[in-house]
Amino acid sequence: LLVLHHIATDGWSAPVLARDLTEAYAARQAGNAPAWSELPVQYSDYTLWQREVLGSEDDPDSPASRQLAHWKQALAELPEELALPTDRPRPAAASHRGDAVPFHLPAELHAGLARLAGENRASLFMVVQAAWATLLSRLGAGEDIPVGTPIAGRTDEALDDLVGFFVNTLVLRTDLSGNPAFTELVDRVRETSLAAHAHQDVPFERLVEVLNPTRSLARHPLFQTMLMWNNNDDRVAAEAAGGFSGLTAQTLPLGTRAAKYDLTLALKEAYAEDGTAAGLHGHLEFAADLFDRSTAESFVERFTRVLRTVVAAPGTPVADVDVMAPVERERLLSEWNDSGRDVPDATLARLFADRVAVSPEACALVFGDLAYSYGELNARANRLAHWLIEQGAGPERLVAVVLPRSPDLLVALLAVLKSGAGYVPVDPEFPEERIAHILEDAAPVLTLTGELLGGLDLSAYGFKDPAPAGVSGGNTAYVIYTSGSTGRPKGVSVSQGALVNFLTAMQDRFALTGGDRFVAVTTVGFDIAGLELFLPLLHGARVVLAPRDVVRDPVALVSLVRACGATLMQATPSLWQAMSEAGGVPEGLRVLVGGEALPASLARALAGGGRAVTNLYGPTETTIWSTAAEVTASGDVTIGGPIANTRLYVLDSGLRPVPVGVAGELYIAGAGLARGYHRRSGLSAERFVADPYGAAGTRMYRTGDLVRRTSAGDLEYIGRTDFQVKVRGFRIELGEIENAVLGHPDVGRAAVVVREDAPGDKRIVAYV
Repeated sequence: LLVLHHIATDGWSAPVLARDLTEAYAARQAGNAPAWSELPVQYSDYTLWQREVLGSEDDPDSPASRQLAHWKQALAELPEELALPTDRPRPAAASHRGDAVPFHLPAELHAGLARLAGENRASLFMVVQAAWATLLSRLGAGEDIPVGTPIAGRTDEALDDLVGFFVNTLVLRTDLSGNPAFTELVDRVRETSLAAHAHQDVPFERLVEVLNPTRSLARHPLFQTMLMWNNNDDRVAAEAAGGFSGLTAQTLPLGTRAAKYDLTLALKEAYAEDGTAAGLHGHLEFAADLFDRSTAESFVERFTRVLRTVVAAPGTPVADVDVMAPVERERLLSEWNDSGRDVPDATLARLFADRVAVSPEACALVFGDLAYSYGELNARANRLAHWLIEQGAGPERLVAVVLPRSPDLLVALLAVLKSGAGYVPVDPEFPEERIAHILEDAAPVLTLTGELLGGLDLSAYGFKDPAPAGVSGGNTAYVIYTSGSTGRPKGVSVSQGALVNFLTAMQDRFALTGGDRFVAVTTVGFDIAGLELFLPLLHGARVVLAPRDVVRDPVALVSLVRACGATLMQATPSLWQAMSEAGGVPEGLRVLVGGEALPASLARALAGGGRAVTNLYGPTETTIWSTAAEVTASGDVTIGGPIANTRLYVLDSGLRPVPVGVAGELYIAGAGLARGYHRRSGLSAERFVADPYGAAGTRMYRTGDLVRRTSAGDLEYIGRTDFQVKVRGFRIELGEIENAVLGHPDVGRAAVVVREDAPGDKRIVAYV
């Protein structure tokens, strides 16, 4: 057993050592000492020569200085870390546990790659490097792909027969910007590789010291993937074959179950006796901290697909190289979007009237000590609706509702819908400037305020359901205002049909009955209030409208939930956390979470105690919620799959589907799409775009959110596409900062911002 530390030998040395060993064995077997020829140089000679040739870095004209200058320029602004589609978050410190997936590329593909290399004045290694970079880019790693590769470092023939450590590591940077054809990418790789080889003498460790990237125990500096070209195994075997008289010698791979890098692609060529290509043998080593074996196997399959594509069509733009099999594409676009279901062809007002007819005496609304039956609530809303129609309310007209949390608020919303008009909900506690802008922009025919309603005598108006003409599912149900691309609130116009589709989907999931009590806590200025107020009223359940002072006091809210026997409640993770700390969330309560990312620790806490927990996600532009996921006590959090009649696409910048596990931007299509932005056709056209995967004429909404698919088809939320979170011990400040400083137009006035000790460099950590 011969054991060597890597500091004393390298891959080139292996066949040299095998030759020396077989010569020594043969000599000893014959009773002689091995008669080796004296080598022209020793390893110590090489080290002195290297120092002499490179010269001092203090000398600007020395080779060392010139080579360092090259690398400083070549690796300027190198990505700190490749965004690889990992199965798990990167740990704080790498364990270096790993495994490898062996594979074989057939002779015909080997020959095609060799032909492609020859036609483009490149080596086979360069073609493979370009293909590997293409794969990593298509898997979400971006357009700037650094790859490490070992180089023999034996630049003089006198070193060929010397056992020692000469190998160095080069960083080969691949530029995929501008979506070049694959052949153009090979040209770029060739130029970069030749320049790297011409400046190969600077030790990698010294290069790291000089470039001084952000160091981390979690990842390798400068690159996280390596490409290795192994031609030594066959040379070792050739030296050993027949060299041990009476023995059979062969090389055996030794699996170390270790991984130095996130991914290492190793390949070696095989040739037939006549010199023709016989295939490429390889393995993909992967870090077990980050990847499952099945994921590594999928990388191999995708890499093979990339190679076949570029051999068949070398002029293909790299962004168009498809890394997915047809069955995977079908699953992404169709199977996981199979959410069709029938929806009532009726407005919300009609559905509510039908429910009233079923159980007029049942309790519909509770507010403090006040309680209203379905019949009473309906009669009050009908009288107000008749008055609204008299004032000019009707289809495609808007009525603003500026009312505090009270029964009158729900009466007013129902009345507006019964009149055929759309409501514009405005929280009276909004800043005066915001309220003024909303009312000016919406241009309602009427604004309902507490003062106005308090002075009305509606006794002369009928209590039966009005029947306004021309009302359909395509009419506006409400216009709700959110922040806009200029920082000013923008109105999102949602149709009757989209609202009914959403409520139908929620009933499919939550199955409310007359015994349910839904505690409503959300301000009417937030669209998710529509779920709390309307879903119970369509199914005979009870709305428990929490007063504003109770909503603001977690202890009081917990008390209300217990006292009323609540069965469902919807809130943000922040509010659920506050309730958990203020007496606990009652066991048996159906918990609906949305509006913010759900922390795993809170998910585990909520899912205990017999509570069913649903995590919900959806932008205002797609009608309240578009996805739903059941949360288990494991704490694994996703935003799930589509609700009824909804399609979810995870796309790259070219609107192409990305594979499972790869981050992409979420686009939402289907019945829940809003009509657009009120009186802002240009912005509507920018965000509501043609759906290339749906029926002709259909649209999809660009959310601006980064997500990725799990192997089960659920979506994992990552964050926004337009800014990144960076925190490195900065001082945190809270305050009002202009949008121009924030650098993101959709951010509101209040934000948490980090600032470095040096002035001028500000980064967003989170925003409200």
